[in-house]
Order: sequence, then structure tokens, then C-alpha cells
Amino acid sequence: MLTGALALAALAAIVGVVLLYSGAYNVAASLQHSRPVYWVLDTGMRHSVRRHSSGIVVPDLTDPELLRTGAQCFHLTCAKCHGAPGIAREDIGRGLLPLPNDLTQTARDWPPEQIYWVTRHGIRMAGMPAWEARFSDRDLWAVVAFLENELPRLSVREYRERIRDVSEMSCPRPMDESARPDAARGRELMREYACHGCHRIPGIVGPDVYVGPPLEGFAHRAVIAGVLPNTRDNLIRWLRDPQSVSAMTVMPDLDVTAQHAADMASYLESLD
Repeated sequence: MLTGALALAALAAIVGVVLLYSGAYNVAASLQHSRPVYWVLDTGMRHSVRRHSSGIVVPDLTDPELLRTGAQCFHLTCAKCHGAPGIAREDIGRGLLPLPNDLTQTARDWPPEQIYWVTRHGIRMAGMPAWEARFSDRDLWAVVAFLENELPRLSVREYRERIRDVSEMSCPRPMDESARPDAARGRELMREYACHGCHRIPGIVGPDVYVGPPLEGFAHRAVIAGVLPNTRDNLIRWLRDPQSVSAMTVMPDLDVTAQHAADMASYLESLD
């Protein structure tokens, strides 16, 4: 029986490798998953979220100010892909596979600690981003509070009233400037800000890109962008406002906070 099981596993592995390299499996998002594939992905995701969110302590989610902030953060970020009462998903949300859930149902079906975990950490290969670098912890819980306590019961008119005064400043990025720069946190932030979309970065798995220069050995470089001496202050300045340093650069302003820039600079300085 053991020999048969090993032979079957080996055969399955060979078939998998052949399928992988043949390109026979169509990865187009314009074609839906088969029902078995969808079931496997959805079931695995639900069990993973349940396990990794266990032990999270849910705070009081009834504070009116928390609910107000949650409504604004939801409208500015979540509604683009998930929709809202009387508001359709934007084009990007309609084109994703799997389709982003209507969060009215998610709020009814999922406990708050699981919604918090998904909002904070995202879901791999599903288009669901991690918001931990873009929301403060309080604002993450504010979104959960809005989903749990208000969204499922709002009419179209009530939702529009809730978001009437929304502006881009209604859901600011976290601005904690008290933490000491941390290289490990900086490495994760390099990924959160999608720096590996243009640069090859040690310690970050990503595409083999060459839009920008690889960042190996950054600590030994004499200058930044061919313009500034490679110092901590200059590196933070470059990360926060690259085009003020060099008008010729194609590196965009990523709206990096001062704390995040300090963490990212600490990581770059560790790259020998």
C-alpha cells in the first residue's frame, strides 16, 4: 500500500509539472474558475483566515466616532472594488477574479475578528490588498465597526447621507512618528509600497524586473539617484519625494510617511 501511495504521489507530481510547463491551464481572468477549483480556493481561504485570526480581541465597535470614520474609510477604499448601497463596483472591481464579495453579506456572515484580519493582511492571489501600512489600527477597526453595525442596514439614501462629507483627508494614513527605525519592518514596507514592482530587492520575492536598478549592496553606494550623498536624511528625503531630488527620475511619489521612510531607509542601509 505504501509503495502504491508513493507511486500515485509521484505520478500526480509528474502530471502537475507537465501541466505547469505546458501552459495548458488558462490563467486568464476573463474565464471563470471551474466549480471544484473555486471550492478549493474559497474553502482554503476561509479556514486559513479562521485559524490566523483566532485570539484577536475585538474592541468596542459602537463608538459613534469610530463608525463615522469607518464609513468614510470604507467609501474611499473598499467601495471601489466591493460596491456599496446604490453604488456599483468600479471597473477594476468588476474585472477581478474571484469577484470581490459584496461586503453587506460579508458583514452578516463573518465575525469581526476575521474581517479585521483580512482587512489588515489581505488575501494572496485574490486582488485583496493588505491595508496595515495605509490604515492605523484604529481605522482598521473603524472599517470593521461600520461593516458590523451599519452597512447591512443602510438604504441607498442613508448611505449617501453617511458619506456626504467624505474627503481624501477623512481617512488619513497612519502618522506614528514615535517608533525607532526598524529594518525588518522596513523590508515589509518595501513590499507594501510595491517597490519590488520596479526593483529587485533582497529578501523580497517578486518578478524579475529591471525598470529601476536592483537594490543589492545599497549600503555601499556613494550617491542616491546619482545626485545626493547616501546619508540617512537624504535617503528619507528621496523615499518621500523623489522628484524633488531629481526632475529626471520616473520614480513616483508613493506618499510614504516619515516613519515608514525611516524604516525603509534602515532596511536599505542593511543591504551589504
